[in-house]
Amino acid sequence: MRTDQSSQRNNSSGSEVSLDIPPNAIYNTSRDYIVQTEENEKLNCCTFTKDWLRQLSSNVFRKKTLYKRLPILTWLPKYNRNDFIGDLMAGITVGLTVIPQGLAYAGIAGLDLQYGLYGCFLGCFIYIFLGSSKDVPVGPTAISALLTFQTTHGLWQKAVLLTFLSGLIEIAMGIFRLGFLIDFVSGPVSAGFTSAGSLIIFTSQLKDLLGVNTKGDTFVDMWFSIFGDIHNISWNDAGLGVCCIVVLLTMRAMAGMSFGPKEGKTCWQKFFSTLFWLIGTSRNAVLVVVSAIVGYYLLQADIDIFRMVGYVPKGLPQFQLPPFTMTTITNSTSGEITEVHESFTHMVSSLGSGLIVVPLISLLENMAVVQAFANGKPCDATQELIAVGVCNVANSFVQGFRGNGGIARGAVLNSSGVRTQLSNLYTGIIVIVALLYLTPTFYYIPKATLAAIIMAAVIFMIQYRVIKPMWRSKKSDLIPGLATFVACLVLPLQLGILVGIGINILFILYHAARPRLRVETLSTSNDIKYLMLTPDRCLIFPSVEFVRNVITKQGRKSTLPVVIDCTHIYGADYTAAKVVSTMIGDFEDRQQKLYFFNLQPRVAQVFESLHKDLTVLYDMNSLEIKLSGKEEHHSKL
Repeated sequence: MRTDQSSQRNNSSGSEVSLDIPPNAIYNTSRDYIVQTEENEKLNCCTFTKDWLRQLSSNVFRKKTLYKRLPILTWLPKYNRNDFIGDLMAGITVGLTVIPQGLAYAGIAGLDLQYGLYGCFLGCFIYIFLGSSKDVPVGPTAISALLTFQTTHGLWQKAVLLTFLSGLIEIAMGIFRLGFLIDFVSGPVSAGFTSAGSLIIFTSQLKDLLGVNTKGDTFVDMWFSIFGDIHNISWNDAGLGVCCIVVLLTMRAMAGMSFGPKEGKTCWQKFFSTLFWLIGTSRNAVLVVVSAIVGYYLLQADIDIFRMVGYVPKGLPQFQLPPFTMTTITNSTSGEITEVHESFTHMVSSLGSGLIVVPLISLLENMAVVQAFANGKPCDATQELIAVGVCNVANSFVQGFRGNGGIARGAVLNSSGVRTQLSNLYTGIIVIVALLYLTPTFYYIPKATLAAIIMAAVIFMIQYRVIKPMWRSKKSDLIPGLATFVACLVLPLQLGILVGIGINILFILYHAARPRLRVETLSTSNDIKYLMLTPDRCLIFPSVEFVRNVITKQGRKSTLPVVIDCTHIYGADYTAAKVVSTMIGDFEDRQQKLYFFNLQPRVAQVFESLHKDLTVLYDMNSLEIKLSGKEEHHSKL
């Protein structure tokens, strides 16, 4: 790009000059240049590091950053009486939901029931300070419980260690701003994973509903185990479980019932609408209480027809470090007791891909809650990673297992009129009260009741509704979705989601490697014909060879000049420059004209690095001049 002499004089002070391409400009890279910059200062490593640390510290300790990383500073000064009432009601409502869910999710994770409650209070308190969304109730979820089971196989030491390590990984992801990783989990992949996970959870609860074995790490293995033990079915438990599922679904429908008109309800109509909503929302707690009362009176009457939950330790857990080593005691076939010691390294290696998958799925679940109730406001994935990571690290010190925001509890929290993150305080207090005073009553809860609670919830997690929209919009999206669904059923869940993400990335790479090129035969105002080729995206190593083949093929079909419209090419790399250099040489050997139209200067710099004879045109007048072979004097820039 030619530069005007007066412009050079005016900028001789050393300030950076950025030139726009003016009308009627032709850029021949063999003679000209694009941007004139000041001479870079030579900085040694120590100076660069010192400047970087100074800039980092100034950013960290800014008031804006402080308010961003401690969201409580934003909403707490404006807290009022209405916020208190809304948070109190929402926190109590979710607390009544969390207790039966925590007990049930511990069963999914293969842990004793108290561990489900251990992960439901400390994280809630910490999220008040670090959480960015008022609609996120921190605690175990069905998916996190299932991933915990498949990663740790029901060993509480490894489950707690997984909570600790995955929390650290989430904090690191937040510090390095890796929240964008969930962008690699597309909607179809997420739907396939969630649907498969719900079926696996549903199947795993048949052991408590029917009294049969559901051993195995995959959906297929579980069903083989069920069919092999179906003759041991417990009809009493099965009947109770089916009745509980029917009751739960009926009470779920009650939550959506409304009496009278939408506006202008009478006091009685408002009362019954609120009552039905409260009963429907708290259906899990209501069912657990009723079942425990029935179980108590049956056992007092010496009628032992249902399998009960059994003893749950009373009191809060001890605050201590997560287990970094463990000793397991097993009975061999000879009856000898064998002690097996596992070091920290061995425990970490046994967690395998779970250390990658668990934080990723946790972020996906958590952001689904945040985005669902954000009402169009921006969502900060980085802050959520830090908040949930710290919550899980803290949970590991009280022997809790993995937790994050769940969409079901988030919906309950939102519909309960939550105002701020302080609702988590009241939820955590309710869990503490349950641990201190209510655990003896848990003994009388039938196992079939907890199984029914889970099964009635996960059947609504099956994403069958997305199939029809995907079929209408883009049928190829069904491929990664179905592949993820099948992979998660036949493989362990953490491997299945990795397979789905891998297939989705292959689709992305394929589309990146096969851009579309529009080919047109056009004429100038002087009736000079030329071939215009327009790629629809940037030129990088997966796609550039394909683009070159198409351009060369079209160029060989005629002797017309070829013009490449580079309007959509906003980036290129070394491989692209090398291929473009070869392509320019091929056109020169055939003595066929090749021009680049609207090529961005920074991309032209990349191409020029390997080939100087590059001609770039920036308006139609310049193009007509070149095609006609006329040489005109152009004002220098």
